[in-house]
Amino acid sequence: MTNRKDLLDEALLRPGRLEVQVEISLPDENGRFQILQIHTNKMKETSFLAPDVNLQELGKISYICFMRTGAELEGVVKSAVSYALNQQLSLDDLTKPVDEESIKVTMEDFLNALHEIVPAFGASTDDLERCRLNGMVDCGGRHEHIYKRTMLLGEQVRVSKGSPLVTCLLEGPSGSGKTAMAATVGIDSDFPYVKIISAETMIGLSESSKCARIVKVFEDAYKSPLSIIILDDIERLLEYVAIGPRFSNLISQTLLVLLKRLPPKGKNVQVIGTTSEVAFLDSVGICDAFSVTYRVPILKTEDAKKVLHQLNVFSEDDIDAAAEALNDMPIKKLYMVVEMAAQGVQGGGAEAIYSGKEKIKISHFYDCLQDIVRY
Repeated sequence: MTNRKDLLDEALLRPGRLEVQVEISLPDENGRFQILQIHTNKMKETSFLAPDVNLQELGKISYICFMRTGAELEGVVKSAVSYALNQQLSLDDLTKPVDEESIKVTMEDFLNALHEIVPAFGASTDDLERCRLNGMVDCGGRHEHIYKRTMLLGEQVRVSKGSPLVTCLLEGPSGSGKTAMAATVGIDSDFPYVKIISAETMIGLSESSKCARIVKVFEDAYKSPLSIIILDDIERLLEYVAIGPRFSNLISQTLLVLLKRLPPKGKNVQVIGTTSEVAFLDSVGICDAFSVTYRVPILKTEDAKKVLHQLNVFSEDDIDAAAEALNDMPIKKLYMVVEMAAQGVQGGGAEAIYSGKEKIKISHFYDCLQDIVRY
């Protein structure tokens, strides 16, 4: 048995040796139901399982149960038991006897356990949420158009039999919201496997180690019928330096191969890349590996006005002047200057600003804007 067949020497897999190879994939809906039945069988016999627990329904909850291994489902059952026990224990008096007859593992305990046990092959929802700390707001027709088009590409991956691999590149100035948009598409797509590959998770790794980690994400994606892989800041993954220029050819060639390699039969993958150095990627041939390229623009006055209306931190008399001052500003810097101005001259005024009790003074906003270097 092994979970790393790629590490085995080919001599071991020749006829006469380990010639019969059986792949045990992740359990489907019926398989998850059977695994949950096995691990809750004794609980049923001893009446510890509450009547509201529906194991078949738990196996159908794809967004939190899909892409789980059998061992992870066993961990879910154990975690649900812990939730049920904690309700009967008193931390104030640990010597207090526990009424075993009153202990019941409920459906709520299972749902809490499912959210607590993160699947190794599931969607990295927490990582994606960190990429859009300010959420997604209406910031103009161009941004909305790109979002809808990228979502349509995901739908193409879902339903089309002739497009098992669709790749999309989001390029634009730094801070224009490319990563936030890609993360939002990953969350809204409701695909069972969504992973983001970024340079910040590979600090200190060698070129070969980085390549191995990137390849592993793609190999894991091939275990799911529907997957989204986000390659964030591709130039950072390639260790690009403008002076020279210098970059990792090994990682570049690895990405080129993976972006063109079709997934196994029955597996569909969407790859979304982001970059602020599209000219460099074009020079090394990576742009050609993407099916579609969209340019995410910086905000114009009307776009900035829409964002400020939604933030609701300026008075109606000042919002036009503030939007005019934010012309040609990336949305990330817009949030930064607004947060700086919300602190007030003395600091500590942000709570009143965001609660709507007060508004940002336009004069202080202009002072903060002078500290922000434009793109």
